[in-house]
Amino acid sequence: MKRLLPNVELSLRERAEQALGDHIPPPSRSVAWRELQVYQVELEMQNEELRRMQNTLEASRDLYLDLYERAPVGYLSLTDSGVVQAVNLRAEQLLRVPRQQLLGRRFDRWVQPDDREGWRGLFVRACRDTAAQEADLRLLRGDGEPLPAHLDCVRQSDGPRLVRLTVTDLSARRKAEETLTLAANVFTHAHEGIMITNASGDIVDVNDAFQTITGYSRAEVLGRNPRLLASGLTTRGVYGGLWRALTEEGFWKGELWNRRRSGEIFVAGQTITAIRDPHGRVQHYVALFTDVTELREHQNRLETIAHYDALTQLPNRVLLGERMQQAFARARHSKRMLAVAYLDLDGFKDVNDTHGHATGDRVLTAVAQRMKHTLREGCTLSRLGGDEFVILITELEQSHDTAPMLDRLLGAASKPVRVDGLQLSLTASMGVTFYPQGQDVSADQLLRQADQAMYQAKVGGKNRYCFFDPEQELGLRVYNARVERILLALHRHEFVLYYQPKVNMRSGEILGVEALIRWQHPEEGLVQPESFLPIIENSQLSQMVGEWVIGRALRQAQTWAACGFCLPISVNVGGWQLQQPDFVARLRRQLEACPGLPRGMLMIEILETSALKDMDRVSETICACKELGVGFALDDFGTGYSSLTYLKRLPVCQLKIDQTFVQGLLEDNDDLSILLAITSLAKAFKREVIAEGVDTVGHGVRLLELGCELAQGFCIAKPMPAAAVPEWAMNWRPSLRWQQVVPLSAPSQAAF
Repeated sequence: MKRLLPNVELSLRERAEQALGDHIPPPSRSVAWRELQVYQVELEMQNEELRRMQNTLEASRDLYLDLYERAPVGYLSLTDSGVVQAVNLRAEQLLRVPRQQLLGRRFDRWVQPDDREGWRGLFVRACRDTAAQEADLRLLRGDGEPLPAHLDCVRQSDGPRLVRLTVTDLSARRKAEETLTLAANVFTHAHEGIMITNASGDIVDVNDAFQTITGYSRAEVLGRNPRLLASGLTTRGVYGGLWRALTEEGFWKGELWNRRRSGEIFVAGQTITAIRDPHGRVQHYVALFTDVTELREHQNRLETIAHYDALTQLPNRVLLGERMQQAFARARHSKRMLAVAYLDLDGFKDVNDTHGHATGDRVLTAVAQRMKHTLREGCTLSRLGGDEFVILITELEQSHDTAPMLDRLLGAASKPVRVDGLQLSLTASMGVTFYPQGQDVSADQLLRQADQAMYQAKVGGKNRYCFFDPEQELGLRVYNARVERILLALHRHEFVLYYQPKVNMRSGEILGVEALIRWQHPEEGLVQPESFLPIIENSQLSQMVGEWVIGRALRQAQTWAACGFCLPISVNVGGWQLQQPDFVARLRRQLEACPGLPRGMLMIEILETSALKDMDRVSETICACKELGVGFALDDFGTGYSSLTYLKRLPVCQLKIDQTFVQGLLEDNDDLSILLAITSLAKAFKREVIAEGVDTVGHGVRLLELGCELAQGFCIAKPMPAAAVPEWAMNWRPSLRWQQVVPLSAPSQAAF
């Protein structure tokens, strides 16, 4: 022990003896026994020291392995034949190949085929020489993607003949190099001029396009200030805004009037960007610009075309709109008024038709120039098209201040115009409105108001002006809003149909039902038709609602028929809808959409007060509908002025007596006389007659006495939802008094 580890043994012995202390063994124990105890302690201490050294070695090994595995570069150990013996985690990640597939295989299989010759030369040199060998080669990842890499090969100087290969990923470096190359190419070959200055504004570089656009060579401008391009036409305000933008935002975009080396002026569309260091200090300014001179001239020409009338060179609608907005702002600021006058030339169409458009154009031009000269500064005369002009009059203290100018405009328009020996005279009609108003209005609203007032001037005799009436406009807006709400109700399926039965009072037979539209309004509840149908009368919307009623009634009749409950339905159709050229075709399509509906389940009722212009055509329509199995009734008969004409010329099968005559039947002899006349007419013309408005049993009795057995009214049933009709039909019984009535003879009727 002393020969092998003298220093250690001495140390261990000292420590062992110190551990035993001054203990004196018993007499029976010898010195050898004490020596044995010392050696035993020494061995235990030596074992503990060896364990600490082993732990240290293992920790060092673990640290090495961790550094080896997680190194930022790939490490591989290759045999002298190029077979992979060891590989770290980074190499596995770079090559995207599992470690098991790398070990035991030649490394050159992961080298791009085109670079394998270079790899072999590199590897041979590394095996032959202990000096490190390196090269940039392209590897092939396991997923087929290329990997640009820097390879370092070095042969180990001792131990087995292994070559250590270090792989560094060059992808980021290659991308950076490509970016720099691209930036250099862009700078050199860009069609935009590029100028770079330092923070002081001295030019440090320019590209080829800069030299082409400005005429200055690179050598002529380096170190100089960009002011050498200034033409003197760009205002100080533009330059001030430029530097404020660069200081506050680091960017400016705009146009500068510059001068080429030859002295020629050009417009540069330019952007300037401040380049700052990480601390926010400006290092450079980069300016990109193009010559937009031709583009600007073209835009100016287009702007003229876009903002001015080609014939009269007056502002057009677009420019008028811009000036109106500006005038609105000034009026609000100054608390003054402005007027908008809509002017239309009276009789100009006759000039065009008689003398041709060329003459008409010359007349328009002459009149436009005359009217323009009557306006004071700040006012605008614009042409909207044709012979329509709009005049914007500003800075008014009150509305009647416009009168002198309006009179001058009418006078200028009415002066004779001489064209090619012809003396032509026109007049003008104007409508005038004012801004501001009680509520906020737009430019388009003002034009519509002035246009409406101009129409009133036309109706009033022409060669005059009229002022817009806001109350009339308010009524029109309310009307339009109500129409739009009705259209919305149609789209939202807010309309429903109620059904009022029609019966034979004597026999109790149920003849059918009349479909009556109701509006199930989400806020107002169930709204009666007289509250909304008159609003849309004789309009496209009335036709849409009418077609909805027909379609819904047909589907309901089909549903009832499928349940064995066949009940004809009558619907009301307005005269405007009935007179549409495609009424029959549209009705045919609706009937075809209900194939299970028996023939004769639909009757159309026409109001006797409907305005039927073409009686022959309406008669043809009724006949065509009859071929489809659709009958017609004349509703509210006796309330209009054309009862006999309609009765004679329209092939209807039924007359409906208006409820106003029925409800006065018991007290008013005139109503009784009218009923006698209607029933007599129906009998003479062989028409079926039915009375509506039978609200009491007494009304029914009197009608039966007059020979009118068919009726509908509250005494029979009120209008009800479709679901309630079958149950009502099962429980319906006519009044016993009705069954006992005997019709009066003709002489007795005359006695009433």
